[in-house]
Amino acid sequence: MTKRIFRLYLIKPSHYDDDGYVIQWWRSPIPSNSLAAVYGLVRDCIARQVLGPDVQFDVQVIDETNTEVHVGRIAAQIEAADAGMVMLVGVQSNQFPRALDIARPLRARGIQVGIGGFHVSGVISMLNGADEKFKEAQALGISLFAGEAEGRLEGVLKDANAGTLQPLYNFMNDLPGIEDTPVPFLPANHVGKTAYNLTSFDAGRGCPYQCSFCTIINVQGRKSRRRSPDDVEKIVRDNLAQGVHRFFITDDNFARNKDWEAILDRLIAMREGERLDFNFIIQVDTLCHKIENFVEKCARAGVKRVFIGLENVNPANLMGAKKRQNKITEYRTMLLAWKAQHVITYAGYILGFPGDTPERIAHDIEVIQRELPVDLLEFFFLTPLPGSEDHQKLHRSGVAMDGDLNRYDLNHVTTAHPLMSRQQWEKVYADAWLKYYTPAHVETIMRRAAVTGISTANILLLVTWFVGSVTIEGVHPLEGGGVRRKYRHARRPEMGLESPFVFYPRYWAETAGKLVAWAALYLKFGMVLRKVDKDPAKASYTDVALTPVSAQEEELEMFQSSDAQAWLTQEKRLDRVRHGETEPAAAPPV
Repeated sequence: MTKRIFRLYLIKPSHYDDDGYVIQWWRSPIPSNSLAAVYGLVRDCIARQVLGPDVQFDVQVIDETNTEVHVGRIAAQIEAADAGMVMLVGVQSNQFPRALDIARPLRARGIQVGIGGFHVSGVISMLNGADEKFKEAQALGISLFAGEAEGRLEGVLKDANAGTLQPLYNFMNDLPGIEDTPVPFLPANHVGKTAYNLTSFDAGRGCPYQCSFCTIINVQGRKSRRRSPDDVEKIVRDNLAQGVHRFFITDDNFARNKDWEAILDRLIAMREGERLDFNFIIQVDTLCHKIENFVEKCARAGVKRVFIGLENVNPANLMGAKKRQNKITEYRTMLLAWKAQHVITYAGYILGFPGDTPERIAHDIEVIQRELPVDLLEFFFLTPLPGSEDHQKLHRSGVAMDGDLNRYDLNHVTTAHPLMSRQQWEKVYADAWLKYYTPAHVETIMRRAAVTGISTANILLLVTWFVGSVTIEGVHPLEGGGVRRKYRHARRPEMGLESPFVFYPRYWAETAGKLVAWAALYLKFGMVLRKVDKDPAKASYTDVALTPVSAQEEELEMFQSSDAQAWLTQEKRLDRVRHGETEPAAAPPV
């Protein structure tokens, strides 16, 4: 019997740089968990023959951060099949304009297109669909998907096979459980296009906190939904079988996954009992070290790097953003706990809270350099992302925000600041990278790594990547990669197509210049590493940040600002209340 062909393209779009070209690399940085999750669900649908035994699936997976999207070829392939569609997967706000530019010519040829991801879900959750690009997509006949696809993808595929896609699939009020559901997976040839042969999966979804700048809590909810230890073991074993042993667990906060210990125990048994070789990058909060055995078990399970939402060292800024779980008195204890387990720490740091000024930001960075043993610090603009409480408030108040969604990537100014001009804010952001990653402080980072058993060679690679992404490539490190690719036709339509006599000579000259600059930067920091490694006293290095936490902790500069002092006073008062102590009597009047 001749089978009908259903051709499905799963595409994770990138977004545009400031010159209008798609940000794309020979080797991209962080793999897309959304792409892996949807592909895993599609594999399950194929195995169950959800479209019937007479339908054969042809599935193509594309991550645009490392693979060119040929829209004309895709359209022709689907037209040659009996049915099919393009799913634009995991589309964030900054990727939505690019997603529309991919979809527009496909829709003009009658190809079915769906868009899902954080932008669609966030706009539905917080604005009830009140977004211009959302409406533009609907006008083009694009099917929009809000929510999560577990248990729902089968229905979408059936509708696409019948040519009856709905304008909107809205599951925001019905977030599914993910235990024992089909697990995320990407074939090795796709994983091989990332810089570290790195794949990703989510062990859980949701976060219990209420940070006003965050979209996670409004898209994935505040309830912990997680995969079972069996699920996680299957993910790891399936990838080991295809030669992939590096993983990024994309949970916004793995420390709040209620099954963290059972999952880690399973991974520890695989590593220590079976001697399997694999490792992880995870994301956690600043109180994770207070969970008994959490940090130690992470290290035993193979965690080599950890992203931490430090965000700021000013308690007033943290409280204003509802990030009450971040207590600056715990920062050093937490970072030293990871250092003791030889784990590299990355910390996110937000610039542009309402009370920030250039002088205050510069001072705080100096304090971090001197007093916090963090390895990599990455800076972001405070950005009202669609789907966040911050964005909802500004939208409802009629406050002006940038109308170009492409700029909502956390490294562009998108709204006004009460104390800084746009130019000042942009300069503060650019200066922050250079101020933190001076040769002198890179030497300090390397010395701290050497004395705490962390690979200084890895620090060299990471510091070079972070600094070079910003200063050479002009992108955030999380969007950086290995060797920039540009395609003349992959440019924002409104910015126009450049002449080949202009584009190609400039591109090749830029590429050559960048490679030289990368080599020079690596050599510059490599000389710092050489100095550290050859120092006979490197094993005895110490500084303020590495000293054990003591009763004199509050004498550090981090606690001397008026905001920090007020916060400390409040924390001490609350601590006395928690312990049933009475407030100290006020001094009698003189």
